[in-house]
Amino acid sequence: MKGGGQFAVYEPIIVISTQHELVYCLAVVKSAELNIIGQNFMSGYRVVFDREKLVLGWKKFDFAVSYGSNFQITPSCVKGSGRTEYDIADDFCPRPLHCRRSRPQTGLSIQSCDGFGTFGFDIHHRYSDPVKGILDLDGLPEKGSLEYYTAMAHRDRLIRGRRLADTVGSTPLTFANGNETYRLSSLGFLHYANISVGTPSVSFLVALDTGSDLFWLPCDCTSCVRGIKTPAGPVDFNIYSPNTSSTSMNVPCNSTLCGQAQCPATHNICGYQVIYLSNGTSSTGILVEDMLHLTTDDSQQKVVDAPITFGCGINQTGSFLDGAAPNGLFGLGMDSISVPSILATEGLAANSFSMCFGPDGIGRISFGDKGSSDQGETPFNVRQSHPTYNISATQIIVGEKATNVNFSAIFDSGTSFTSLRDPVYTIISESFNSLAKEKRHPSDSTIPFEYCYDLSANQTSFENPPVNLTMESGNQFYVTDPIIIISFDNGSAMYCLGVLKSGDVNIIGQNFMTGYRIVFDREKMVLGWKPSDCYDAKDSNTLPINPGNSTAVPPTTTVEPQATSGPGNGSPIASPSNSQSPPSNNSPHLNSMISITHTLLTVLFLLFIHCFTILFS
Repeated sequence: MKGGGQFAVYEPIIVISTQHELVYCLAVVKSAELNIIGQNFMSGYRVVFDREKLVLGWKKFDFAVSYGSNFQITPSCVKGSGRTEYDIADDFCPRPLHCRRSRPQTGLSIQSCDGFGTFGFDIHHRYSDPVKGILDLDGLPEKGSLEYYTAMAHRDRLIRGRRLADTVGSTPLTFANGNETYRLSSLGFLHYANISVGTPSVSFLVALDTGSDLFWLPCDCTSCVRGIKTPAGPVDFNIYSPNTSSTSMNVPCNSTLCGQAQCPATHNICGYQVIYLSNGTSSTGILVEDMLHLTTDDSQQKVVDAPITFGCGINQTGSFLDGAAPNGLFGLGMDSISVPSILATEGLAANSFSMCFGPDGIGRISFGDKGSSDQGETPFNVRQSHPTYNISATQIIVGEKATNVNFSAIFDSGTSFTSLRDPVYTIISESFNSLAKEKRHPSDSTIPFEYCYDLSANQTSFENPPVNLTMESGNQFYVTDPIIIISFDNGSAMYCLGVLKSGDVNIIGQNFMTGYRIVFDREKMVLGWKPSDCYDAKDSNTLPINPGNSTAVPPTTTVEPQATSGPGNGSPIASPSNSQSPPSNNSPHLNSMISITHTLLTVLFLLFIHCFTILFS
């Protein structure tokens, strides 16, 4: 196996009995689609399907050794129960565990071991003698006959065909308003999409975040942003209300998505609170279920209405009131409550999705997209208490200098700029600094980036060292956009390595994903990437904020979020105004730069990755 373990096949053959002879065959059927290890190859093993560690385990299994050579079942009638109970010898489970096997009216047995907190039952083949005796059926093929194995092979083909029809052939989905996403620098440098929810449908401008799980919308809120002011005029945001949607339902306390919440005795409603790493940033409310309106991500655009559980955000705090994700956050993480997880569980899309990050700020999103065979890939590190899109890298290459260093990092679309801790931060920064040709800018506490370089007044282009990562798989991830260009009101300009120093986790932010279609494949548990300008799968998505000409970076809009502390009118909160234009590779032209203010630079430091979720009543 991939991990180096040997899997010895104890029964690779079958013996077929005919009227005149015995024939043995290699019990392997040729497949045109998938490779499948069937029951015959598992015979003689206890196979463990560990869904916590996401590993397959196996160990040679001998019934007599495992249950004891003196394994005995003694029947005793349980008066009035209509069933027979069987007591199992003590050597079945080590003392002081208490196990028993009960045989209900069906005749199949059930066993439980109280000390392990586990539950098990006997399994029988559909053509086995016990099943024949229970069902009292005639005409089933005799075990070992040609008809027996022919029937088994036929059933395998039927099941395999149904599985392929349900998954491999499924069409990816996207939002009903289109698959386009936009990086809005005036709203925290995050990628946004226009989605529609409820009946009748209501549109929301949500930030797309692979670093968090819960999708939430401002909902009958006591503290949220109800609109923004732009040069073109005010833009009002929709506020979700369960009372105005005929398809809205509260999520009860016994829902699997409610976790361990303790609900009040008088209200069977599941509450939530999500706290983010940005200081003082949170969303609090209740969980509801309603329709998310989607379409197939193809030319036919068939309508798909998906029942989705999400947060009815009654109270937002921190950065959500200062311009980032003011109209909702669309969690795309690995947890069961995220939208990709729900779509996969409901059988509406494959358990994979892609996001494209175009160099001009235009992107795409597609649920069920598994990428292509020629994409780069590397496995996720999934052995975590809270799984994230965490990968491992083994090498950093800046220019022609390669440094071997093992580190893990989270791919997070909810973080604008890549954030690395030492020693990775120092390695990449100092290597970049040693190759930079321009004079390094003096340290400035108002600028969050440490490695910046001044540009002369008459300078029209410059070259920056390329930055590449070697992933655990050995595939190269070439960073197409490692720098940002900053121009100030006084006419001066500089460029900076777009990497922040982190004190805790390594995060690959949107700037390092620019120029790629990133595939978050949760079936294969791999991250995929392929260069793209994001215009090969165009499907327009109308936003309430005009991103401008699609052939250039969306022009920045001055906005003032209008936060409210209640249902009445709120007072406007000043917001930063302008942002940078991402440079073209290697030789950025300064005439593409957009002014950036010192106030905004403090906002760039915000990191929007999910920290933890607390469910409460």
